[in-house]
Amino acid sequence: MTTTQQQYLLVKAEKAILSPQHATAPTQVLIDQTTGKIIQIGQAIDIPKDTQILTLDNDQLLMPGLVDAHVHLNEPGRTEWEGFETGTKAAAAGGITTVIDMPLNAIPPTTTPDNLDIKLNAAKGQLHVDVGFWGGVIPDNSQHLPALLDRGVRGFKCFLIESGVDEFPCVNEEQVRLAMDQMIHSDKVLLFHAEMDCDHCSNNTKELDPRTYNSFLQSRPQQLETTAIDMIIRLTREYYEKGTPVNTHIVHLSAADALPAIRQAKKDHLPLTVETCFHYLNFASETIQDGATHFKCCPPIREANNREALWTALLDGTIDYVVSDHSPCTAQLKRLDTGDFGQAWGGIASVQFGLHILWTEGRRRGVTLQQLIHWLSKVPAERTQLHHRKGEIKVGNDADLVIWRPEASWKVDVKDIHFKNKLSPYVGTTFYGVVDQTIVRGQTVFDRSSSSSSSFASVPLGQTLLE
Repeated sequence: MTTTQQQYLLVKAEKAILSPQHATAPTQVLIDQTTGKIIQIGQAIDIPKDTQILTLDNDQLLMPGLVDAHVHLNEPGRTEWEGFETGTKAAAAGGITTVIDMPLNAIPPTTTPDNLDIKLNAAKGQLHVDVGFWGGVIPDNSQHLPALLDRGVRGFKCFLIESGVDEFPCVNEEQVRLAMDQMIHSDKVLLFHAEMDCDHCSNNTKELDPRTYNSFLQSRPQQLETTAIDMIIRLTREYYEKGTPVNTHIVHLSAADALPAIRQAKKDHLPLTVETCFHYLNFASETIQDGATHFKCCPPIREANNREALWTALLDGTIDYVVSDHSPCTAQLKRLDTGDFGQAWGGIASVQFGLHILWTEGRRRGVTLQQLIHWLSKVPAERTQLHHRKGEIKVGNDADLVIWRPEASWKVDVKDIHFKNKLSPYVGTTFYGVVDQTIVRGQTVFDRSSSSSSSFASVPLGQTLLE
C-alpha cells in the first residue's frame, strides 16, 4: 500500500462514536493532513480543494484509535522476541494508534536518560503507530527519574517481585519511597507490578506435576497480589494524607480478592488507578490444558468465577481500563517441548487482538461500543497524559481513527498475525469485529483491503511521543 499525500482528508461515516459520551450518525470528519489534526466535525462541511474523500460502508463504524498502554516491544536487546517494526504493525492491524512501551525486556532497560536514547535510536524509522515510553524504577536509579520525566516518559514502572530478567530487579518499600519522593510534584504515574512475596503466602508446589496449569496457578496465589496491593494503597494513602500525593497505578490486575481494598481506596479518593488485561477477561484456568505453556503469564489467568468478578469491577469502574500486556518470546522459551509451566517464559502475545477480545466477550454481557472507547481509548490516554491529543475524535486532536465492522466475524489464523513470534493462545479463536483501516494523524497505516503483502503504509509513519 502506498501513501498518497493529500492536504485534506474527509471521512464520511453513517455510524460514528466520537467519544464515550458522543455517538452520532451520520457524521463527517475533516482532517488537515499537513498537521495530522482534526479541524472540523459535523454533518455538513464545506470541503476544501485538494480533499481526499473516504466514505465508509453502512456496516462500518468510525471510532477513535485505540491506546494500548502496556506493550513490551523488547528492542533493542531481545528483538528476537519482538521489535518496533513487527510490534507496531500488529498494533495497527488491531486498530491501535498509540502504544506505550514498557521499560523492561529490552537491553538496556529504560532506567536512565542514556538508556532511553538507545531505545529511541533503535525505534527510528520503524514505527507504524505512535509510541510513548514508560521509564523504569529499579534499586539505586531514583536519581535518574527527574531527568527521565524531563525527557518525556509517561511515568515509571517497578516490580515488587522478581521480574524474570536480571537487568530489571525488583524494589523494596524503601526504594519505592525514594521513587515516590521524586514524583511528588509530577502529574505522571508510578506503576506497580503488584505481586510480592510474603510469609503467609502458600505457594509450595513441589508435589505437583509442573506440566499441569494448576501447578503454576498454585505457585502464584492471590495473596501475592493482595499483599502487594495493600502496600501500594498504604503508601498512596500516606503521601495523599500528608499533602504530597503521588499518582499510583496497578498494572495487569488478576486477583479478584484485591477488589474490596481497591474499591475502598477509590471511595477515599486516593489517586490510584487500575488496569486489567484481555486474557484475564477472556480465559479461565479450568479450561487450560496440561503443557499449554503459551497461556502462562504473571500474574496468572485464574478461575472462571474470578474472571466474572473482574468483569463486574470493570463495569462498575473499579478497574479503569484494559491493556494487552503484549509480552511475547521465542517458541523455545515457551518450553512447549516439555510443557513445563515452571520453566516457561510468562507472557501472552495479543497486541493485535484486544478490540476483538473485549468486544466478543463484552457483547455477551451487554457492553456498549461507548464503553469500549472508554476502556480502550479515552481512559488510557488520560492515564498516560496524552488526552490533549489522543483518545477521542474531536477538533484539535490527532486524527487517530479506526474503521471496523463490529458485526463481522473472523477466525485468527497464524498467517494473519503480524507480531514477530506467532505463538498465541488466541490462534484458532473466532472473534467479532473486523478492523478494515487504521489511520494515525490523518495517514492510513493499515488497510485490510490491500493485499497481505502491502496492507501497511510503505513508509512507517509513527512517531515517538516525548513531550
